[in-house]
Amino acid sequence: MGAVVLLAFGLVLARLVYLQVIRHEDLAAQAESNRTAVLPIVPSRGLILDRNGVVLASNYAAYTLEITPSKVPDLEATLDALAQVVEIQPRDRRRFKRLLEESRNFDSLPIRTRLTDEEVARFAAQRFRFPGVDVKARLFRSYPLAETASHAIGYIGRINQAEKERIQDSDDEANYRGTEYIGKLGIEQNYEALLHGTTGVELMETSAGGRAVRKLASRPATPGSNVVLALDIKLQQMVEDLFGERRGALVALDPRTGEVLALVSKPTFDPNLFVEGIDVENWTALNESLDKPLLNRALRGTYPPGSTYKPFMALAALELGKRTPRDTIVDRGAWTFGGHTFRSHEDGGLGVVDMHRAIMLSSNVYFYSLANDLGVDAIHDFMKPLDFGQVTGIDLGGELRGVLPSQAWKRATYRRPEQKVWYAGETISLGIGQGYNNFTILQLAQATATLANGGVRHRPHLGLATLDPVTHARQTLPAEPGVNLGFKPENVEVVHRAMVGVTQQGTAARAFAGARYLSAGKTGTAQAVTIGQKEKYNASKLQERQRDHALYMAFAPAESPRIALAVIVENAGWGASAAAPIARRVFDYWLLGEYPSEEDIAAVRSGKATAPIGKPRQAAEVPLSPAVQQAP
Repeated sequence: MGAVVLLAFGLVLARLVYLQVIRHEDLAAQAESNRTAVLPIVPSRGLILDRNGVVLASNYAAYTLEITPSKVPDLEATLDALAQVVEIQPRDRRRFKRLLEESRNFDSLPIRTRLTDEEVARFAAQRFRFPGVDVKARLFRSYPLAETASHAIGYIGRINQAEKERIQDSDDEANYRGTEYIGKLGIEQNYEALLHGTTGVELMETSAGGRAVRKLASRPATPGSNVVLALDIKLQQMVEDLFGERRGALVALDPRTGEVLALVSKPTFDPNLFVEGIDVENWTALNESLDKPLLNRALRGTYPPGSTYKPFMALAALELGKRTPRDTIVDRGAWTFGGHTFRSHEDGGLGVVDMHRAIMLSSNVYFYSLANDLGVDAIHDFMKPLDFGQVTGIDLGGELRGVLPSQAWKRATYRRPEQKVWYAGETISLGIGQGYNNFTILQLAQATATLANGGVRHRPHLGLATLDPVTHARQTLPAEPGVNLGFKPENVEVVHRAMVGVTQQGTAARAFAGARYLSAGKTGTAQAVTIGQKEKYNASKLQERQRDHALYMAFAPAESPRIALAVIVENAGWGASAAAPIARRVFDYWLLGEYPSEEDIAAVRSGKATAPIGKPRQAAEVPLSPAVQQAP
């Protein structure tokens, strides 16, 4: 018995030595962990502003009713009981269940957002009935201008499982503790690192039951930086108004810097719908609409450039020595190659044309012949540095490359041996911006800005600067230096003069009648569906979505360009009547500070205006709609 007692005391002593000596540090840390809790302090997200300080994305505080599923014994019964206390719509339940499916941990999930003070009071009085349910004060993202510039600004949404896994594998894991929302699209996504801020921490002493007793230490969160964009939101809203219900896109750049002054894609969508998770009805309406409002047409819509390609073809001819400005051909209204007749003007042609007249009056025959003389690979090699068929590198995600054809491209694209061969006849249509050519409006605007800038290419960018949220100190975002493509100034001048002729005596003369500045441009019409060479195009016999697209590219002032743009109005017909009038109003706004009259906006929307009508308003006096906040 004595030996047994001695052995028992020996075991107790050995256990004490093990716990208090060998595992002392580990157990002390666990005890401290049980006594304290480290809570993340989520930083407030930075604002997004336009170049004039107008707030495009902001935050506001509101109460949210949230459920921690792991702490709720009967979820359905709890939801039914909650519905007797605060209003819970069927769409709230559907959104909650979707969030529940996406969440694999014990996160607190919202069942109702933006509670009223009365609802908060009602729940607080009966909180004891709902374990695992609580009211929390949270910051919500708001887009005051709703649909305006939504494709450029983007939106935030709850972090999904794939994003959680990506964050866990990155160096930012600690900085995202407690964060539930992340940029999903546009500037919100591309400048996430700046907008998010730095997460703070609070060290709290807790009771045995886990309730907070007192704060031991804290490190405050650092708010995200405010991001200033190059966009002029009033110009953006004006262009969207000019489009009306029509589909299309416009990109306006400062050719001297690459700053994006306007990036329009119509139709648009309301990003506020996505912040808390879009409901099924709205998602179905947006996703299944024939107008594709979620498609960013400026970056992801690809189109044949039509005759807007001709000035670049002319510059290629001059730079490569295939034409001089004085070389002429006879435009008889059609051009035949290999027994195939390519259409041109249906009035019998333009007669004798040199390069100036060919651009100004848009001679197809001249550029059919030129494309044949250049060849597909020479065209490809010249257009590539202008960013046709390339990713421009704009600070937005999702940009498409489009198609800049070449023999190598065709061999890599098609499977059957006979499809891989490039036929000489396929080159002809490239000269007038048709055939395999397929570019984004951003690429066309980028090439136009480079041409306006004498061959110096700047990367297009929306981000302009950051503002410290506390001190308001401004820091300019780094910009890449321009790349000189080495065009001869005399060749650029030849093309510039011809494009000025387009606005003075050519196809865009009516739209720019009476303008108090000199601009340079080129109209274009691109086929939405193929029309046989022997068939006559008749818009009235085609369905609306089969009609030609209207395009225009331009810059102004012609002698010292400060703005360059490209615009497309889908299925609107002639560029001179549908696209050029929009460009005219943009130039009037940017160069003269004039905003079109209500009468003029209505006329442009319906395609019945060329030069402005009615008395223009001073842009500074026209309010934005709806009312917006001004940055401090």
